[in-house]
Amino acid sequence: MTAVCTASGTEESGPGESGTEEYSLAGVAEGDREELWEQVVSESHAPMRLRFATGRPPRPFHGVVRRRRIGDLELVDCESDPCDGVRPRSRIGSADDDLVGVLVTRSGGELMMQGENGRRLRPGDLLVWEGRLPARFSVRGRFAKRTLITRRSALDEVLGRGWSVGDRPLDGAEPAARLLVAYLDLLAGSGELPPSAVAAARNATLELVAGLVRAGGDAPHGTGLRAAMEAWIDRHLGEEITPAAIAAAHGVSVRTVYRAFESSGDTVGAHVRGRRLLRARAELAAGSVPVALIARNWGFSDSSHFSRAFRARFGTSPSAYRATLRPR
Repeated sequence: MTAVCTASGTEESGPGESGTEEYSLAGVAEGDREELWEQVVSESHAPMRLRFATGRPPRPFHGVVRRRRIGDLELVDCESDPCDGVRPRSRIGSADDDLVGVLVTRSGGELMMQGENGRRLRPGDLLVWEGRLPARFSVRGRFAKRTLITRRSALDEVLGRGWSVGDRPLDGAEPAARLLVAYLDLLAGSGELPPSAVAAARNATLELVAGLVRAGGDAPHGTGLRAAMEAWIDRHLGEEITPAAIAAAHGVSVRTVYRAFESSGDTVGAHVRGRRLLRARAELAAGSVPVALIARNWGFSDSSHFSRAFRARFGTSPSAYRATLRPR
């Protein structure tokens, strides 16, 4: 008993790889569709129990999932008839704790409960869900949604540790949300990407999600002063950056600068180094500039220092990362 699946690209995607898959219940016996749809949704989103809604139209249940891999990210489009799902704690495994999804409602509606918080989603609404939290959803009409699935460890690269989306609903009309949705539309409609473009698309996507989290969250990143400091740092990454310079640019004390970063378990130096590493990684993906020159451009004393910092941040060396982007 299997869903009809078509695929292109790679089955397992690495840093510079992409692939697409589609699962459809078309042609599956009606008596098998409920169990199979649970398997498809659990595999493409997160493990859960799922049942068709009672009182739904008397026709074969419609369900289609299209999944596109972009490096270690997944872009999942789902169309479905009415159904109910629950993700109890018994279905949450250690690997799921790291999962993060950015859900965009495209048509229809869905009632979504995550932890103790609930929200009714309508077309254009966004919601960030976390794999570590129990969840429940209910759909009473045909609906369609797009979900970007990533991992907290990937978002830590751009947000630092300790970030949170908070309890405030994400407004689909906000500029950060509109920009992310438009970019996901562009990715979904693009053809297969070369390895270097996959890496660039993956990194740009994470930056846009980070902007959405900062706009909607109640973490330290959401405070006006911290956000202003981060924006200033990004504009001056090619220069010498000190806490004193940041304080002078914002009319505050050096101690205030330290507090703004310490509240998230971060330090000024670690944040600056992390942003420079992200720029260096983008430069590695973009061309063939020597690693030693990239290291110097982004303020590292030598190639060894750069390589150690790069490996600590991304789990691989600069040369190995660039090698994964080369055509095979």
